[in-house]
Parts: sequence; C-alpha cells; structure tokens
Amino acid sequence: MKPTLARKSIATTGALLLAGLFSWQAHAAADAALYGPAAPKGSAFVRVYNATGQEVSANVGNTRLDDVGPQGSSDFSFLPGGSYSAQVGDQTVSVQLDPDRYYTLVNLPGGQPKLVEEPPFRNKQKALLRVQNLSDTPLTLKTADGKTPVVENVVPQGRGDREINPVKVNLALFDGDRKVSDLKPVALERGEAVCLYVTGSAGKLAPVWVKRPASAN
Repeated sequence: MKPTLARKSIATTGALLLAGLFSWQAHAAADAALYGPAAPKGSAFVRVYNATGQEVSANVGNTRLDDVGPQGSSDFSFLPGGSYSAQVGDQTVSVQLDPDRYYTLVNLPGGQPKLVEEPPFRNKQKALLRVQNLSDTPLTLKTADGKTPVVENVVPQGRGDREINPVKVNLALFDGDRKVSDLKPVALERGEAVCLYVTGSAGKLAPVWVKRPASAN
C-alpha cells in the first residue's frame, strides 16, 4: 500500500473509532439520564426526601446527600450493600441497605428519619404511581372527582402501587369516601415512577409528589 493511501486508511479508521466512542458516550449519557449512574453489581441505592420545612443535609456512611430543600428530594446515590449509620440533620439512625435495592431516607418533622424501600420499576411502556403512606390514616388515591380509585386502601406505614398509561392527571386522597386532600396535577412519563409521600396525621396530612430532580432526568 502506498504511504498516502496508508495514511488515509489510518485516518479513516481513527475517525470511525472516534465516532464510535462519541456514539457510545452519547448512549451511556442517555442511559445515565434515564436510569441513574452506573453502579457496581451488589450496590444499594439511597436518596433523601425532606418532609420538613427546612433545608437538610445527610450522610449515609461516607456518602453525602447535601442541601435537600423543603419537600424536596436528592437523586439516588449508590454504595455497597450493608449496615450503615445515617445522619440526617442532627438525627442519627442505623440502616440496613440490601444489595440491588432502592431506598428513600425520609426526614420527618419532629421525629427520627425513616428508611422506606422503593422497589424498582422497569416497565418502559407504562408509568408507575406509588403511594408511601407514612401517616396514621388509611388512604386511597382516586381521580379528583372521587369516581375512580387509582391506588386503593394503603394502610398506615404501608405502600401501594399502580401502573398506568403516561398522562397528566388530577388526583386526590380519600379516607374511605371522604376527600382529605386535593393534590397538585402530576405529569407521568413512560418508564417513570412517581411517588406520593404522605406524612403527618389525620386532619393535618402533608402529601407531596416526589420525582427525581429535574437535573437528573
């Protein structure tokens, strides 16, 4: 092969390899946006939901979850499965994080943080509505007019799930047939899990939609 042709061949091969690398990086970035950061096998995933009216920072082991605003959440961070001491603000609690599981550490007003499991959702065609009921009242999630139950009979300190088609919906919380709280409209996208965290007690419930931060999507 002539030197000029050889140089052209090398340049072409290099360009193809470089294009392939950029393509792989683009796909990897898209995957990270959809599913969170890549993690070693056996990792546990944890985030903080701050149910109080003040900003809070937390750490789980050596993992920092900083500057979580009122009624806001951090994104999920990963760490090896195991037992950890978790500090949320000035409160400390021991937590067990099992491998390949997702958890939310809830900063509760006037109480110790509570660790809540978040089973992963992998249906790319549907959206998931999840109710995490940390109140003392049994609750049902219905359409705002009360005619259609969506997630039924979620007991106190319990969880309820429902897969639905992606849509923007107006919903409300009911205790039996009694509406206890209207909710902000929520837009659901394919492959997305949206959690309604309900804290407080009967007569003073605090329901908040918790999604991954916009910067992580």
